[in-house]
Amino acid sequence: MPRPPAPSVNLPVTLNRAAGGLARQLTGQLRAAVRAGVLAPGQRMPSSRALAGALDVGRGVVFEAFEVLLAEGYLVGRDRSGTFVAPDLPPEPAGDRPAPLRSARWLRRPVAPALVEPPTGPDVLAFRVGQTDTRFLRGAAWRQVWRAAALDPLPDDYADPAGDAGLRAEVAAYLRRARGLVCTAQDVIITSGAVQGVDLVAQAVLAPGDPVAFEEPGYRLARQIFTERGAQVQPVPVDEDGLDVAALPTGPGAPLLAYVTPSHQFPLGVRLSVPRRLALLDWAQRTDALIVEDDYDSEFRYGAAPLPALASLDRAGRVVYLGTFSKVLSPAVRAGYVVAPPALRERLLNLKVRADAHTSWPVQRALAHLIAGGHLEAHIRRMRREYAARRAALGHALTPLSPHARLLGLEAGLHALLELGPALDTDRITQACAARGVQVSPVAPLYHAAPDRTGLLLGFGGLSLPDVQRGAAILADVIRASARGA
Repeated sequence: MPRPPAPSVNLPVTLNRAAGGLARQLTGQLRAAVRAGVLAPGQRMPSSRALAGALDVGRGVVFEAFEVLLAEGYLVGRDRSGTFVAPDLPPEPAGDRPAPLRSARWLRRPVAPALVEPPTGPDVLAFRVGQTDTRFLRGAAWRQVWRAAALDPLPDDYADPAGDAGLRAEVAAYLRRARGLVCTAQDVIITSGAVQGVDLVAQAVLAPGDPVAFEEPGYRLARQIFTERGAQVQPVPVDEDGLDVAALPTGPGAPLLAYVTPSHQFPLGVRLSVPRRLALLDWAQRTDALIVEDDYDSEFRYGAAPLPALASLDRAGRVVYLGTFSKVLSPAVRAGYVVAPPALRERLLNLKVRADAHTSWPVQRALAHLIAGGHLEAHIRRMRREYAARRAALGHALTPLSPHARLLGLEAGLHALLELGPALDTDRITQACAARGVQVSPVAPLYHAAPDRTGLLLGFGGLSLPDVQRGAAILADVIRASARGA
């Protein structure tokens, strides 16, 4: 193991010469730095000459402090190597840490916990929504685009908050080819994921108390963002044809904004029909509302004809289009994009500057090379075949469960919903699956109000084909057993 470098002699030590006892002061402050982790276990200390010079004291002061700490076991000496922080120090006693403040005035505002699923063990087959298979990104093309990004001249200042010009041009061209959007690089803003796009729009458009139409059930994190920005979320039911546009309020109380996932509704997996897409655009025009179209996984379709994006049908500047690289590549990339009407774009840019100035420049350059070289679309074609096989395995195992369970949302995307019959207990099935090493998620938490159906979300993007087959077989066994006992 390589030796840790010596720390800077600019240690957190302040000696009060008027108080005297310089060696005692230095001993106490170095001891506290070690116990607090400022000087890490195994860390090499500065030489006595360097430390004495930095503190403007005699070397004898440093020698005395080091000798005490060596005797106490905080430091260890190694022949011809120097002095080091002991590598096996016990943890700092809890009583030495300040008690956490829980009643301070600045902690009164409640903050909802982050909606993050806990990690699973290596032996668990987790049908987690939002996961992708990254094994096919580890080839020559992936390495090539990162090498190309490393060779690009590094900017000497903050980059354009709208995003790298090359990447915005490539995204615009890709959206024209893949989704029929009439847009240019000027219309695109690169974000740190689609969630940031939702938050920027919420900040740019909504005032406290403004109504927002939201799919019921819907994407919990987006709903949380709107709520925390002060909006009044109004649930709108979803059926087999997507959002029930006829249920949208009109008149003076009409929502200012409608958030939708029309290509593969989250979580039910249905697609918004073309008549309803046109009706939704008409509603937005009549009520002077904005539509946020979250097109999070439209790249993956299985035998179903693509439906036009809402933004491609929009002729009145009523749609904000959100896209992400999380599903086509990996959530770890943390990059997405917003295509916004010009009047809204300037507001979003101002907010983007205050949020994080701009999305990571090296990531943007690598993505630009990935798209320009044709690698992104080649990867999407490959993964469409891979995911189609897993989706087919899921259907093969679970479709025969009818009438006890019904599989929805298999036309597109990376997850499906297994709707359960009223006689089945979702919690008991979830627990029984967990006992056999399979993790599934109930759909109920994604409702704003009382659920009108029960079911399990099954994300298959992060599982191999054999794991999908094995996990689906276990789930089918559990449901059959539950149905017999119901």
